Amino acid sequence: MSDEHKLKELRERIDAIDSDIGKLISERARCALEVAAVKKAATESPGADTTAPTLYYRPEREAQVLRRAMERNSGPLDDEEMARLFREIMSACLALEEPIKVAFLGPEGTFTQQAALKHFGNSAVTRPLGAIDEVFREVEAGAVNFGVVPVENSTEGVINHTLDTFMNSNLRICGEVELRIHHHLMISDVTRQDSITRVYSHAQSLAQCRKWLDSHFPHVERIAVASNAEAARRVKGEWNSAAIAGDMAADLYGLKILAEKIEDQPDNSTRFLIIGTQEVPASGDDKTSLMVSMRNNPGALHDLLEPFHRYRIDLTRVETRPSSSGTWNYVFFIDFAGHVDDERVANTLHDVGNRAADLKVLGSYPRGVL
Repeated sequence: MSDEHKLKELRERIDAIDSDIGKLISERARCALEVAAVKKAATESPGADTTAPTLYYRPEREAQVLRRAMERNSGPLDDEEMARLFREIMSACLALEEPIKVAFLGPEGTFTQQAALKHFGNSAVTRPLGAIDEVFREVEAGAVNFGVVPVENSTEGVINHTLDTFMNSNLRICGEVELRIHHHLMISDVTRQDSITRVYSHAQSLAQCRKWLDSHFPHVERIAVASNAEAARRVKGEWNSAAIAGDMAADLYGLKILAEKIEDQPDNSTRFLIIGTQEVPASGDDKTSLMVSMRNNPGALHDLLEPFHRYRIDLTRVETRPSSSGTWNYVFFIDFAGHVDDERVANTLHDVGNRAADLKVLGSYPRGVL
């Protein structure tokens, strides 16, 4: 068989497969519309709570679908790529039921927007806001369904502003996203490469690329700005500057990437939280986040952590922040594996609550899927 004939057969096979995929996606979309109709009818039935919003987006259901897609994956696409494809199909089908509105820490082109699209898909309606507390306020006011805010970076640690905002908010954590962060050095079409005297970026990005800058641009001024997208915007019209930002910012502002992946740590990643108003049922692989205030007594930290050890609960993070209620009082932010509906978790929270001055469950939510 000639190569040309073999290619013709393969292309015909691909065309047939594409036809089947299209039919199945359309069938799935029709099922999604039927689901929406059933949910709407339930809220309009006699005796139904008409004040409660219809929940079209179910975080635990989405997580289960993505996990099954990865479990069934036999290659050659890797699990992350398979999950991304299914995420976009679900996003498009959900938009048929009701487009989901998401606020994120802006402006456009930031890693937070990238995290929002990774979690909700490109059919979500995203809205950039200028500060973390603004994202919280938009969700609390009901102007959007969810918000996306950064909470910690593997290199630079926690984002304290996010933790502090939870102290005065009734919002719940509904999910998490972990995003691999790649920083690129970029210039505009008017930049003179041999005349670069300043580099713009967010303070954390500058810190994450410090060694690379020390080696390649030791004498260039490093200027911290509000976001990497803002850095890219500034460079667009300057002949003597460069920016450190991600792919989305380069595409948004039409910049040329001069050097790729200049972060000092190759496994650099940032964790983002999905904040909303709904409680999320167990998905089968969950995390729970707490905010705990302890009395200022000797052994307070031991008293706080002992029940987790006794019930064999896996702690994934413990952070301390000063309390706004008094000098030298502290609030502990704790993440652990499990859901509040789990018996061991419920027993642990009961014991911690008896020892704490105050305990607030920020949310139980599906563990981030890739």
